Amino acid sequence: MAKYDFMSFGEAMVRFTPPVNDRLGQSEFLQLGIAAAELNCCVNISNLSCELLKPTLKTAFVTKLVDSWDGMYIIKQAQAHGVDMSNVVVEKYDMVGRTRNGKCYIECGVGPRPSYQLYDRGHSAVSKIKPGDIDWEKVLDTRWFHSGGIVTAVGEYTASEVAAALKAAKKNGATTSFDLNYRSTLWSKEAAQKAMVDIMPYVDVIIGNEEDFETMLGIKAEGTDENYSKVDPENYRKVAEKVMEKFPNVKVVGNSLREVKSAKLNNWQVVMMTENGYFKSRKYEDVEIYDRVGGGDSFASALIYGFLTGKPEQEIIEFAGAFSALCHTIRNDWNLVTRDEAEHVMRGGSARVKR
Repeated sequence: MAKYDFMSFGEAMVRFTPPVNDRLGQSEFLQLGIAAAELNCCVNISNLSCELLKPTLKTAFVTKLVDSWDGMYIIKQAQAHGVDMSNVVVEKYDMVGRTRNGKCYIECGVGPRPSYQLYDRGHSAVSKIKPGDIDWEKVLDTRWFHSGGIVTAVGEYTASEVAAALKAAKKNGATTSFDLNYRSTLWSKEAAQKAMVDIMPYVDVIIGNEEDFETMLGIKAEGTDENYSKVDPENYRKVAEKVMEKFPNVKVVGNSLREVKSAKLNNWQVVMMTENGYFKSRKYEDVEIYDRVGGGDSFASALIYGFLTGKPEQEIIEFAGAFSALCHTIRNDWNLVTRDEAEHVMRGGSARVKR
């Protein structure tokens, strides 16, 4: 019996967002939240498994933080959602910021103005992580381990640490997953693809959006333009087949597919390939967006939750589609909708008021 059901490793930052659709510098105040792809998955899985106010799946997050106010904010907020933060490496804050916690600033777009995400993560604690800071084989006592492309890119040793963590997780018997999560502000396509050479042999489940498989693995979907304005899910069947052919260790390929009509109106669908076939969720047309950040992490969370709880594949992908579509209606990265609410939408339930 593993100590945890799900663990992840990544960078956690405090995010600041102007209210509604204000621009940074325009608003008199900013709303706090947390931006952390892998921690998003911990929180979402913990909340999805909640029974009688107590999570039935044990989740834990691994990162490095300094003990300033923002580090404590991240830890306390995650703990409030049932995430074990005892494996976080904490460094003393020097009161100057030579090592610090990263920040993220997000404008929620409207109409033709896209949402905008600005990072301030230089000298962050996790970017300075070194081999030996974490004993991965000792720490990763879990059924499932997850990481992604963002933390892989942020520091000198983070790519090698992600590879070491995946290798240790596999050695300990865990299922492993990796969200490609390419960020052009962090590295080039060439650097990303080079790093993935050492990572992919230890990945069981690979997840990405309509762009990631091309940028991170060099596998392009046919029939797409540079803006991915029309996304045919059948084209991603071929992408998944190519991934599984190139990397025989990969057992599941998950894709989130977004068609952007405006900053506030998107089409959304998710797909998945396993050894049993290719599975597609229903397409959510004209999803009205309050805050789109975290949609991909919600997809990854629900997909992983489905496998952890032994659901059939078509149910997994339909639930993941509904859960991630609903994330677009929630402010901040964490998807604070219940399992029942997601299942209601999955079954075609209406948006009529509930009383």
